[in-house]
Amino acid sequence: MSEQQQDKGKGAFRKAWDAQKKQAKKHNTKPSSKTKLHPRNPHNGPYNLDELVKSVPELEEYIILNVKGEKTVKFAEPQAVLLLNKALLLTYYDLEFWEIPEGFLCPPVPGRADYIHYMSDLLAGSNFGRMPKGDKVTCLDIGVGGNCIYPIIGSHAYGWNFIGSDTDTRAKKSATDIVANNKRLKGKVEIKLQPNMKDILYGIIDHSTKVDMTFCNPPFHASRAEARESSLRKQSNLQKKGATESVLNFGGKGGELWCEGGERRFVSNLIKESKKFEKNCFWFSTLVSKQSNLKAFQDSLDYNKATDVRVISMTQGNKSSRILAWTYLDHEERKAWRAERWG
Repeated sequence: MSEQQQDKGKGAFRKAWDAQKKQAKKHNTKPSSKTKLHPRNPHNGPYNLDELVKSVPELEEYIILNVKGEKTVKFAEPQAVLLLNKALLLTYYDLEFWEIPEGFLCPPVPGRADYIHYMSDLLAGSNFGRMPKGDKVTCLDIGVGGNCIYPIIGSHAYGWNFIGSDTDTRAKKSATDIVANNKRLKGKVEIKLQPNMKDILYGIIDHSTKVDMTFCNPPFHASRAEARESSLRKQSNLQKKGATESVLNFGGKGGELWCEGGERRFVSNLIKESKKFEKNCFWFSTLVSKQSNLKAFQDSLDYNKATDVRVISMTQGNKSSRILAWTYLDHEERKAWRAERWG
């Protein structure tokens, strides 16, 4: 790559932060405070626990009063977190059924909804402020898990279609069962098994497939031990003192939480594979937990000649995360994509 090309790529990445600020201002997506979620996220503000208990009566057993005398949930208890998220999904997302295998990842619904809504803003910004909805949009959820969370939220909020992939046969079966047992998901969500543990996109899409966006919540940890240490720290923060065994309050199997090389290797591999499908997707994206990894991803995207890169910051309570999104399409290709798929 020439120095001119390198400078152009690095400039695109450096401009990502400024571009995101402009995007947020244009679409009113900038959180008004550190604890605020996306403005269209229905989970802003305290949980209406009385309403949620109507959807899942078993949740009431895990509701307590905090020091202020306010109702809250025993967040340190895995079953409490599972029931809370089930109640949120049944109450807000028009579901009739949602069950996941024991021990599988039960992601916090509000944070996952934020990812969906911020990506919808990015899509609208690529379409002159008009948000593509319904069957005009197909998304790929890389690592759909047994919970099927992104297809559930994205199809409800915007009517998008989804392909969900996973390497775990039990996760695939669970997600398939969720789709089969909810009328509104049938015909909107397709679940596929990734047959090769080393592949991410290969085996799931081919060069005839068109995907408007990808979603990915990568395994953050590099080993089982690292995942366990993280869990114990979280337990300590939740005041479960004296814990000697790592019990994740949000669950999670090995492949959902860790992989060899952790987040850095997984996302680097995703970027490398995405180049092979550069004309098949408008916006590739992934969550990035560790900000220190962004530089490595910047270098990889520069090398692979991404034409636009965005870094979208998100905050839920005391937790900060970010979306890394990129495209390889040039101006004329984006124009053709809009006309063909969103017109």
